[in-house]
Amino acid sequence: MPYDALLVLSFGGPEAPEEVVPFLENVTRGRGIPRERLEVVGEHYFHFGGVSPLNRLNKEIIANVEGELSRRGMDLPVYFGNRNWHPLGEDTAEQMAADGVRNAIVFSTSAWGGYSGCRQYDEDIQRIRQHLAQRDLPEITFTKLRQFYDHPKFITAMAEALKESHARFAPGENPRTIFTAHSVPLSANTAAGGPEDSGLYERQVAEASRLVAQEAGIENYDLVWQSRSGSPAIPWLEPDIVDHASALHDEEGIKNIVVCPIGFISDHMEVVWDLDTELRQATDERGMHMERTRTAGPTELFTAMVVDLIEEITAGRTPEMLGNTTVQGCTINGEPCHDGCCQPAKRPISRTA
Repeated sequence: MPYDALLVLSFGGPEAPEEVVPFLENVTRGRGIPRERLEVVGEHYFHFGGVSPLNRLNKEIIANVEGELSRRGMDLPVYFGNRNWHPLGEDTAEQMAADGVRNAIVFSTSAWGGYSGCRQYDEDIQRIRQHLAQRDLPEITFTKLRQFYDHPKFITAMAEALKESHARFAPGENPRTIFTAHSVPLSANTAAGGPEDSGLYERQVAEASRLVAQEAGIENYDLVWQSRSGSPAIPWLEPDIVDHASALHDEEGIKNIVVCPIGFISDHMEVVWDLDTELRQATDERGMHMERTRTAGPTELFTAMVVDLIEEITAGRTPEMLGNTTVQGCTINGEPCHDGCCQPAKRPISRTA
């Protein structure tokens, strides 16, 4: 089937102080969290003037992808929609329908399997299609691209960033490398679809870290987690990045670290707050030298990878994969890969962006 558009589908983020709490209400819908609590949760947004970098960064990715599509002679208009804040996916789909789009490709801004990284985007697509039907608008078929955690261009982009950060240390300083990704509840990390899904997200992050370290020539590294939220009574993936870095100094005397946010494609709120603010404060207090690598999103390699993924389904291009862990996620109209794939946690996962 001919494809006539690309939808970049993401999480969303506020772009003004008055948008922070309404945005968080969307993120936590159905959980009954009082507005006063959301104002506390939104502290990191208010710290940056109520603006998440995410929309701006996604627009940068879109501009780069548009340029790459043009260079490859591909006539594919690009649209932008979000789950939790403007431009909302439903509103974007209305514009797509009005423009005559009937068969769209979807690039979701996550490299990973699991509920938050994969299946929730399938649910977004189903909700968008229902929205169009309820308004008696033309139907659009949405084909979501696969997970790309082990795509060679993603791995190389992160390996180059890691080598750049290591090069900022003097010979003999030997910094410890730490990979970090968004933590999730353990109940969300264990899927019900079968052995191939058990701990899929954690295994993919571990495999991506191994591949990046290998390409960068790093033999020893740690994998940790960050940005957990919700009740402390619910177990999440550990250790936490700030706790781990502090322990490296306090218990092992390590003074130099390179932190690679492998779990994030852009420098959005989890990076600029959790790493560049909270982690930086903890390491500065201990006199540690901490370098944080850049992310892959703005790079030419990442842009080329997105279009490579598009060509896998438009031109029959052979998929490029380096890892040994399952790659799933290519769906039509939000149908899961198989029954039970990437099941949600027992209660919704709260994430920022």
